[in-house]
Formats: sequence, C-alpha cells, structure tokens
Amino acid sequence: MTHVLLVRLAAPLQSWGAVSRFSRRDTHSRPTKSAVIGLCAAALGRDRTDPVDDLAQLAFGVRADHPGTPVRDYHTVGAGRYPLRPRDVITDHRRAAAVAASMDAATGPGFGHHELAGWYGAPKKIAADPVSGTLVSGELSRAALITERWYLSDAAFLVGLQHEDRGRLEEIAHALEHPKQLLWLGRKSCPPSGTLAAGLLPGTLAEVFTARQLLPGPEQPASGHRPWAWIQTPPGTPGAAPVNDQPVSFDPARRIHTTRWEIRTRVTIAPTAADWEDIIP
Repeated sequence: MTHVLLVRLAAPLQSWGAVSRFSRRDTHSRPTKSAVIGLCAAALGRDRTDPVDDLAQLAFGVRADHPGTPVRDYHTVGAGRYPLRPRDVITDHRRAAAVAASMDAATGPGFGHHELAGWYGAPKKIAADPVSGTLVSGELSRAALITERWYLSDAAFLVGLQHEDRGRLEEIAHALEHPKQLLWLGRKSCPPSGTLAAGLLPGTLAEVFTARQLLPGPEQPASGHRPWAWIQTPPGTPGAAPVNDQPVSFDPARRIHTTRWEIRTRVTIAPTAADWEDIIP
C-alpha cells in the first residue's frame, strides 16, 4: 500500500523558477519537484552537498487549487555611491589611489566620509591581487544591474509526495513543522504562511487529490470547479509529458536535474471530502 503526504504551499508570493538567469528570473505556473524536494531537505537539516536520492524517489504530484496571478517585479541592483571603510583602503591599493587626493585634503574624521562615484559596493570576481597578494574584487566600476523577477500572487497549491514507507513520510511531515533551516516557497523573499504538513493518507496521488477539498484562498472558486493536477507517472505512460525537474544534486558546484514524466488532468473533488478545520489554523 502507498501513502501520500500532503503539503500545503500558500503565501502572498511564491516563485518557482525553471530556467531562471540573473537578469530574468521566471516562475513556473506551479511548484516544481526540485523545489519541493529542496524544501524538504532544508526542513530535515541537510546541506546542499548532502545526497537527496531517498527524497528524489518520492512520487510527486501537485494540485493547483488557486493558480494565483503572475506579478512582475522591476528590480535594480548596485551602482551609485557608497562610503569607504578602513579595510577597503588597507586591503585594496586601487581604492586607496582613487581617494588619495581627497583624503590628503580632508579634515576631521576620515573613514566613512569618502565616497567613490560609480563603484559598485558588492565584490565580484574575487581573486588574489598581483601587487599585494590580498583577495580583492576584479570588477569595481559597474552600472546599475536591471533584473526582471516574476512571482505568483495569492496562489495556493496542494502538493502530494507518495511512497510505500509511511515512516519516511512521517519524518518529512514532522520536519516541515519543525524545520532545522529556514523555509521559503521558491525564493528567500517568499516565506510560507500557515501549516505546511497537511495530512498523511493511504492511497495514490490521484485518489488523495480527489478526496481533499480545495484549499481556502482569497477567492473561493465557483461551485463545481475542477482544478488542474499534475501527477508523476512512469515513463512511456500514454499522454505523459517530460519535465526536467527531477533533482539529482543540489551541490552548487554540480547542480544536476534529470527528466521525469507526468500527466496533466482535471480533478473532481469528492462530495464527502474531509475539510481543513483540524489542519489549517
């Protein structure tokens, strides 16, 4: 017999990047398996370099109870002026040379009152300086960086993790409510709201998605609403589509994903479905 751990993912903002790059950070229309497995790994206290094979074996499904509204954030990073610190002058002779004249002519307190126009404050391309041997930034003068970031506003998803080992799912459920690391819904600016672990039931993903009412949301759907669900399935299943979000490693030096298969289907909620009064405060 298989069991399904339900995970409630709801918040003012969520972002599930699939092909994000620095200048444009997208969001998928629903949570990815890679992101949810990463969420569980963080709750269990695992490091990015730790193996996640046992978590990746879980069959994954997601039901879009409230798909949310896409929101675009116009974001700028860096540029402008910033005050020098003592270590900036001591460890980097280039900065010292750039402000030498103004510092010689200055009176009163020195550090914290000298600025370099157009020098980006955050260090980039760190390497040993050939003159001093000290680690310095290889890129100092930079214009403002413009990025485009996408979020889902007021979305609510019901994720299912299916496995035969009920004990493993119970461990994950406990960790989600007592996390050893901070949790967020795809991005650090998107903390989850309310309870995450939403019940552990016997059955398959399709059966459990049918047996649970829709999650509460800002706007309740009309009567008879049938939400979309995406359910992981074995390769070669008729109607299945490939998705490249099966996690292999979260190691920053070798982040790897492979392909899994899923079916997209409408879910009819059973009229005798259980409610959420004992699960969501």
